[in-house]
Amino acid sequence: MVAGIANRKKRYVEVVASFSEDGRITPLAIKWEDGRTFSIDYIREARSATSLKVGGTGYRYLVTILGTDTYLFYENPRWFVEEKVVEMP
Repeated sequence: MVAGIANRKKRYVEVVASFSEDGRITPLAIKWEDGRTFSIDYIREARSATSLKVGGTGYRYLVTILGTDTYLFYENPRWFVEEKVVEMP
């Protein structure tokens, strides 16, 4: 377990994405519930996968946001991330 992280939970998020005519979906930014928007700097990987930490199956993107890699899942028709739940001292 990472210090300070008690668990993770599925957090549905709004995503700005591009849809190509051949059906490819490219996520461009994630909008957090408090209104902050985070641009996706780079997509390192995209494939069908299951979230082992919070459950759910769909298309998993390994994206880089502000220099940090994280997973973004497309569970048609919604998007989610594995949100970190911070431990309270």
